Amino acid sequence: MNEVVTATIITVSAVGLLSAVILYWASQKFKVFEDPRIDEVESELPAANCGGCGFPGCRNFAEACVKADELDDLFCPVGGNETMARVAKVLGREVEEKDKQVAVIRCNGAPQFRKKTTDYDGAANCTIMANLYSGDTACQYGCLGLGECVDSCNFDAMYMDPETDLPVVLEDKCTACGACVEACPKDIIELRPVGKKSRRIFVSCISQDKGGPAKKACSVACIGCSLCFKECKYDAITIENFLSYIDPVKCVLCRKCVSVCPTDAIWEVNLPARKIKSVEKQDSNNEGVDLVKAAKENTENKEDKAI
Repeated sequence: MNEVVTATIITVSAVGLLSAVILYWASQKFKVFEDPRIDEVESELPAANCGGCGFPGCRNFAEACVKADELDDLFCPVGGNETMARVAKVLGREVEEKDKQVAVIRCNGAPQFRKKTTDYDGAANCTIMANLYSGDTACQYGCLGLGECVDSCNFDAMYMDPETDLPVVLEDKCTACGACVEACPKDIIELRPVGKKSRRIFVSCISQDKGGPAKKACSVACIGCSLCFKECKYDAITIENFLSYIDPVKCVLCRKCVSVCPTDAIWEVNLPARKIKSVEKQDSNNEGVDLVKAAKENTENKEDKAI
């Protein structure tokens, strides 16, 4: 019996030792080297794992930064320029600062402008509703109002306005991660530069219907009339598929396009109230001209009577 126990112990020990040797050899043979800088870069990231950088998570983004020759095409929207500067310092590289961006809602179809034509009775989800039909209004492009974009935001930077049934973006909380852009099945949300003093001008509509049907479906829709296009002197406005678009890079915030838009489809954000002094001045000038003209006519009449 003792011999059997001894043989068993020796056999098990030998198998265990052999297995350990094989495992050690395999671990050394197929060992994957990981750059230690990946951990350093990851420690500088905000750990939001929002996907706004285009990668599944911060770890993947850190790996991409380490492997990339340049950082110009890589950007962490949550951390911004300060985070990217620290990442560049870890890697011993340089990176250019990029303009901060914010999400904007390109739809102004509140109930008073866009009447409902049907009643939706289904799951409270924009994607499901969009897959079932074009929407509960005559505009097939507008916001569905079920707040899927709000649910996708991890930074509490959006909420649904109960009066307009439209999402509202809180600029001070928005990180431009793009989650709401991806979540919206109607593509009404766009990331645009914050702009100087947080001032922006954009067309709050994405309807591609012709002028008549677009205006009938929503009274504040862009009708592609081209008045804004003709008024802009900076080539900042283009028109495609009966829809105007304002290039945020070329736009100088002159606001002339806003004045000529017949449907108020162009929004201006954080811009001061318009001054009406020029109009008052023009009216006073016209009054002055009328007075001069009247005085001249009186003088002529007196001369005629004298003759």
